[in-house]
Amino acid sequence: MKAYRASLLSFAPDSESGPCAALEEDGLLVVGPDAAGRQRVLASGPYQLLKARFQGVPTEHLPGRIIAPGFIDMHNHFAQTNVIGSPADGLLPWLEHYTFPEEQRFSSAQYSAEAARFFLDELLRNGVTTALTFGTCSTESVEALFCAAQQRCMRLISGLCLMDRHAPAGVLNRAAPDGSRNACEQSLLDSEALLQRWHGKDRLGYAITPRFAPSCSDQQLRGAGELAQRYPEVWIQSHVAENRDEIAWARQLFPSSRSYLATYADAGLLRRRAVYAHCLHFDDQDRALLRSSGAVAAVCPTSNLFLGSGFFDYGAADRAGLQYGLASDVGGGTSFSPFHTMLAAYYVARESQGKAGRSLSPQQLWWQHTAGAARALGLDGVVGNLQPGCEADFVVLNPQATPLLARRSAQAGNLDELLFSMIVLGDDRLIERTVISQAQEALFTIDGP
Repeated sequence: MKAYRASLLSFAPDSESGPCAALEEDGLLVVGPDAAGRQRVLASGPYQLLKARFQGVPTEHLPGRIIAPGFIDMHNHFAQTNVIGSPADGLLPWLEHYTFPEEQRFSSAQYSAEAARFFLDELLRNGVTTALTFGTCSTESVEALFCAAQQRCMRLISGLCLMDRHAPAGVLNRAAPDGSRNACEQSLLDSEALLQRWHGKDRLGYAITPRFAPSCSDQQLRGAGELAQRYPEVWIQSHVAENRDEIAWARQLFPSSRSYLATYADAGLLRRRAVYAHCLHFDDQDRALLRSSGAVAAVCPTSNLFLGSGFFDYGAADRAGLQYGLASDVGGGTSFSPFHTMLAAYYVARESQGKAGRSLSPQQLWWQHTAGAARALGLDGVVGNLQPGCEADFVVLNPQATPLLARRSAQAGNLDELLFSMIVLGDDRLIERTVISQAQEALFTIDGP
């Protein structure tokens, strides 16, 4: 058992008035092992009220620091780290010229292992403690990513990318070595084998992962849906309605479906724990379909701005009752930093594609990257907050990390001003330490810059 004395940022669970953050200026966070040995939050609240109860517990005092929930990244690509910041005219040219050539290299177990280590350390350095991540079409990449995450005790969800057409041969799923099964059949068998090996092991989860409908044959999409039906506890992840050219292509390939999103529904891939990245160019029927299915949206603002894909319509999403959370979408996204992602989401909501924009509150932005993302992933009360019972994933923030941030945060007159100063001016330097829960007496930590 260990305690930390600092300011504590947390979110009220199940608040009817929307995301509601609270800052305990002199707080105590106490963590310790549960029956399974995993570190969880045992108590969180005012230091003066809790100190007598935990007076014998070793306590680390962190004056001037804020302990906040670890960030949750709802969509990213570990194999795209090396192509972040690559110029292109849009999504499809970017995939063709940068992404696919890089992903071909991930058939090498050694290359995949080195990339996985760097990618996960970069997430942790930026305060991301839970992630839903795309692997590539090679089993080597998925094995390497899960192994690296297990070593770091991270809560990570990933899966084999399903893609059996419309891409270079080097990035497509592979047929059985003896020729007994084609790429589609083998990819589904490989997915199930990886699922059985990794899902629920330590803090790892499996996601059935069609890259996007145009990259999958009818047989592969239907097979993924059948796999999802057999394993309702696993996640599903894919892309939808990111780019108008992509949408037109999907409509040509699947003309019998009412919409691009409906293509996934027709294959059995819309349900609880299904996460679809982007969801930009929807009509009201699409939003109703996503909501009624229990599926959720991963909002990727830096990627959408960088590739010129469009703007997520927060107003329409909220009116439809959609669940959503924030995502970096590295490497189409331009930063691992949750602060950059939150700021981009603020820009996107204000613009809202020519519709009546809205000004997202700092509490709402922060919630989308922590407790709100946890709820969207079906992990509410597990991660994304500092409530008792949550796994002990958190970050130590230093609001004096840079001269300008120190100057501005010192002038904050309330919680919203403090949070917004960190969103606008923050980056990896603001993350002084990232702490990860693990089934050990000690916690895994990574120090910031």
